[in-house]
Order: sequence, then C-alpha cells, then structure tokens
Amino acid sequence: MAKRSITFDNMRKIGLTLPGVEESTAYGAPALKVNGKLLAGVPTHRTAEPGSVFVRVGPEDLAELVASAPEIYYIPRHYVGHNTVLIRLALVDDGILRDLLGLAYKFLARHSPTAASRPKRRGDRSKS
Repeated sequence: MAKRSITFDNMRKIGLTLPGVEESTAYGAPALKVNGKLLAGVPTHRTAEPGSVFVRVGPEDLAELVASAPEIYYIPRHYVGHNTVLIRLALVDDGILRDLLGLAYKFLARHSPTAASRPKRRGDRSKS
C-alpha cells in the first residue's frame, strides 16, 4: 500500500478546526492565521526546500523539534530568529501536523495580547 502524500491542504483542513483560524496568504503563498497573526503556511524564501511548510513555535519547542528529528524539522539561515520551523512534509502524517499546529496555536495564544491588555493608542478616548 502506497503512503498517502501529505500537502498543505492537509494542514489547512486540520488548522481550520482550531478556533479563530482562517485561510489567508503570506508573501503570496497559502497560509493560516489566527486573529490576524501568522500561524503556519507554505514558505516562499529560496532557502526553503520544496515540499516544506512552516509553523510558528516558541524557542524551546523550536530547539527541541530540530534536535529530536533534524531529518524532519529544519531552520534555514533566513528563518533564524523568527520562531519558525520548517517541516519536510514527505516525512510527517496528519497526526504530527495536528500536534505541530497545536504547538503553534498555543505559542500565538501566549504571545498575542488581547484587546483588553493592549496599550491604548494616543487619542483613544475610551474609559479605563
């Protein structure tokens, strides 16, 4: 039995099951965003290998993923410092994508201020 080919479409379907996630684009390529923040997508920089996707994760998760499976997860020089890990799709399945999107979702939830905690802009006349 041949292994099923994983694509960004698999990632899209999984990602859209998470609250607030919507389809979008980033640099002209398919992407997923949550509350306007980039969650995952298809990398466009020339240093990304064909057949890769990316997710945004915290530095601890980033280091752990690359250290545990460098054949699957990688960070080209262009992406260093961007809380982004690239994934070779040919080496993962839907379960791994689900876990990665969960990590990315939690990372963005921890690092995206809510409207209530954002500093008021100059000229904002709303009451505190």
